[in-house]
Amino acid sequence: MSELLAIGVSHKTAPLALRERLAMTEAAAEEFVRELVAHEEIREAVVISTCNRTEAYIVSRESVDAESILLARLASRAGIRPTELVEIAYSPRNCDAARHLFKVTAGLDSMIVGEHEVQGQVRRSYENALGAGTTGPFTNRLFRAALQAGKRVRSETALGTARVSVPSVAVDLARETIGPLEESSVVVIGAGETAELTARALSDRGVSTLFVANRRVERARELALAFDGHVASLDELPQRMQEADIVVSSTSSPHVIVGAEEIERVMESRDGRPLLLIDIAVPRDVDTACAEVPGVRVLDMDDLQSTVARNLHVREAERDGAEEIVEEEIERFSHWMAQQGATPTIAALREHGADIVDQILGENDGRWESASARDVARTEAIARAVMQRLLHEPTIRMKALEQSGGHGRLAVLRELFGLDEVPEEAAGPGAAAAEEDLGQTAEVRPLRRGS
Repeated sequence: MSELLAIGVSHKTAPLALRERLAMTEAAAEEFVRELVAHEEIREAVVISTCNRTEAYIVSRESVDAESILLARLASRAGIRPTELVEIAYSPRNCDAARHLFKVTAGLDSMIVGEHEVQGQVRRSYENALGAGTTGPFTNRLFRAALQAGKRVRSETALGTARVSVPSVAVDLARETIGPLEESSVVVIGAGETAELTARALSDRGVSTLFVANRRVERARELALAFDGHVASLDELPQRMQEADIVVSSTSSPHVIVGAEEIERVMESRDGRPLLLIDIAVPRDVDTACAEVPGVRVLDMDDLQSTVARNLHVREAERDGAEEIVEEEIERFSHWMAQQGATPTIAALREHGADIVDQILGENDGRWESASARDVARTEAIARAVMQRLLHEPTIRMKALEQSGGHGRLAVLRELFGLDEVPEEAAGPGAAAAEEDLGQTAEVRPLRRGS
């Protein structure tokens, strides 16, 4: 039987220094999920890794063993003991895990509530796992439902209308730090989605001089031209930083882009002019030692988080409306999950009853010397009729639980009849046919709605 488990850390639970050690590129995430499903205990896996969170969603055969495997893999990546990771990680299960993903996708769990970019990040994470072949019926349904919830929140509430993002907050923080930006010279390092959002935010605030440095010169040129800026290669970066007032870095490099020694040489030729370095990359692009160089101020994601907490508020009515939509979508998903649990349970219960009849008949075989073949057949028919009649009402009630989401009662029934001890492949053809009709082949443990 299968269970949904999520384990992750975010800006709410872990400092930037740890988040950057858990961060994964798309290629690293693809390798990570493939390694997970190579374990017999794990059937499906998807990893979300953004500047503010790393989360793994798995569908497991044995939840305890699967959780240990996942914790060990994540802890190894972070270079810490699993027990240390447990202290800062969250690990919701089943409906709680689905609810968390829905909130993430809707922007309700973001550093900037209502952040628009997170839905695209969730979609790309799912597509990456899909391409790696590590999704399945459960995660396919889960992530499509989460994306639907996020789409509804953005179309039916005002939560995402402001289009606030991490880059826009970074630019606002720069303005708070050095004043009006209209006459500022800015260098943007990177040419991905975050760099593009940064360039747009700078352009909207009147920045007239904009240089984009990136390893992929063609992409950097496209971005610079789109915002009336200029392009520079990374080799030209020291010279450009000599002229700049602000440097914003947002690459996906696993290594530092701006080093302290380099910044020291840059500052020697600036005649005492201060330099603001804004690092919105995870892992960080700017060496933390740069902040110790005289005249240099470094702001990173932790500084942005403090600014957001001080200055940004979401109207409660908007949040409440978004939460209601999430709960509606969770109710639908919970109903679907209940169907996956009830149908195999019905088949397993009937199989269990048939096995008992076969066992009793086998134990008494040969003991009725005077009984004719017709009498034996009639006795067997009566025994099977009693079993069918006895299970008729429970079957009807279990089907009703599919409609009401009675996960807890299904769990009690399985425990009472020992159905959890029955191997999944022993559920019989009835279960397989019923599951095929539902478009799902994995039995799911009952889910409890958490706080």
